[in-house]
Amino acid sequence: MPRMTLTPATDPHLTTSFLSEDIEDIIRTRSVSNVVLSSCLDIPVAPQQILADWQRETAHNLALAPGDVEEIPLARTRMRWPEYARCVQAMLNWTSTAGLPGVLAAGDLSLMACRGARYHHDSAQYSHSAFCNLFLGEDAGWDVHFPAIDLRIPLSRGTAMVFDTGQPHGVIRRGSKGFDVADFAREDDASQVFLSWEIPIEDPLVATALGIRFNVDGNEVHPSDMGALLRNSVPTFLCADTGVWLA
Repeated sequence: MPRMTLTPATDPHLTTSFLSEDIEDIIRTRSVSNVVLSSCLDIPVAPQQILADWQRETAHNLALAPGDVEEIPLARTRMRWPEYARCVQAMLNWTSTAGLPGVLAAGDLSLMACRGARYHHDSAQYSHSAFCNLFLGEDAGWDVHFPAIDLRIPLSRGTAMVFDTGQPHGVIRRGSKGFDVADFAREDDASQVFLSWEIPIEDPLVATALGIRFNVDGNEVHPSDMGALLRNSVPTFLCADTGVWLA
């Protein structure tokens, strides 16, 4: 069975809010999970023509700069890579063993690319979701770093993870202490390409697997504040270069 990592909470209480899909027109508050599920799956090597497609897309069409994370077209990869289906099946199998059977079927799937990533959280746009990612490229010496829970996950072909969109994270050079543009400045740096599912945080299986608690704040949330990240009930912000909390 593939390795799986569950990381316990070590950071002070984080909460956010989202527009409920289960309860019409209701903004719900929730905890931000400190649990990250991760594993390294056995997936096929992408063929050279697919690697060339990704390189052309990221370098020329998107012109990814260091720190950028962008969506790239998925249809061409699906059409030209017959073994793509094995990657999806590997994720279906793994998430089922992780207590999330059938969850990916309800999620929105995208093909993404990054050239490193500054520290950030995605609660502002995706507080209603968790992310489920599968990395398709070879090890380039990068880690996904979750600074608030002191967790680093090496990125290599088959690295899979499920985590809360509100949990701060970045993609940095292995061994570094933060994000540095110079670490990703070489033009021959290959971008990491990964499949990413948005899975609904209100799904009971997702909430249980990540330990999400709902309605944690009795105060009314203004729509303009939806998705804000609160740390011990106080709005909080993150340094994009170091991942530390800003006063």
